[in-house]
Amino acid sequence: MIDLKGLEELVAVRSASGDEANIKNYILNYIKQNQANWKVQPQIIEGKGFQDAFILIFGKPTTAIFSHLDSIGFMVGYDNVLVPIGGPRLIDGTELVGEDSKGEIDTEMMVIEDEDGSKTVKLVSDRIVDRGTCLTFKPNYRESDTHIQSPYMDNRLGVWVALEVAKTLENGAIVFSTYEEHGGGSVGFLGRYLIEKHNVYQALISDITWVTEGILEGGGVAISMHDKGIPRRAFVNKIIEVARQSEITYQFEVESAGGSDGTMLQQTDLPFDWCFIGAPEQNVHTANELVNKFDIVQMVELYKLLMQKL
Repeated sequence: MIDLKGLEELVAVRSASGDEANIKNYILNYIKQNQANWKVQPQIIEGKGFQDAFILIFGKPTTAIFSHLDSIGFMVGYDNVLVPIGGPRLIDGTELVGEDSKGEIDTEMMVIEDEDGSKTVKLVSDRIVDRGTCLTFKPNYRESDTHIQSPYMDNRLGVWVALEVAKTLENGAIVFSTYEEHGGGSVGFLGRYLIEKHNVYQALISDITWVTEGILEGGGVAISMHDKGIPRRAFVNKIIEVARQSEITYQFEVESAGGSDGTMLQQTDLPFDWCFIGAPEQNVHTANELVNKFDIVQMVELYKLLMQKL
């Protein structure tokens, strides 16, 4: 049985794209409290020039794990209209939380069908909430013997996997990026730092993918060969060879859409090899994302192995 200690707390931290300071501070505090028990205590790279992103350097890294901190959500616009951050599903009655100058907000979204077929999304409130207030899905973490269901498995589960790998990592880097759900923007300067300061040119993208007709729940961790971006085949082949020689259960993803920090890396001028590797989820970008525990275990084990072998 996998011990998912800490995941529920990660999910509850409010940090939509552009507002990642809360989750950054939470993770940095977690690292400071726990790193004495890790095999190697990392150098923490953060501060000026890094915004709310940061990097952990273990030993002499050759490969980096990229995991984005931010989540989808909403920003309050005019007259309590909700403007999406990233691509949340617009489901009437979904519970939302946040805070503005007048205090805590515990509300739900109301989806209004307009005459022209479009949708207006508003928050239910007896007052006008401050413009620019960020709202995120209300925490509702549920765990059974076989599954985790919660808002923000994408990507707090990816972050949790990276922190699990950190416990035993001897040589490697872990990058906690920002803005991934709303257009990216941080992986360029993070990747440049890794290349210029540590000669790191390889990246594994610790994120959560989708259950589709070809990617099955319970089928193991997905190794992505094609989504919006296409990783360099020579690098993917190295990953496949490591996986084939293990007892880890995995499946190959070939999709026509979907992006990640890997796609953003590919759009820079940096010569990074990258590959998205993640557990699949159902109910994508809703408050009820569902992931099979078996797939989580396979994801953790493959990351640990790849960080030793690549």
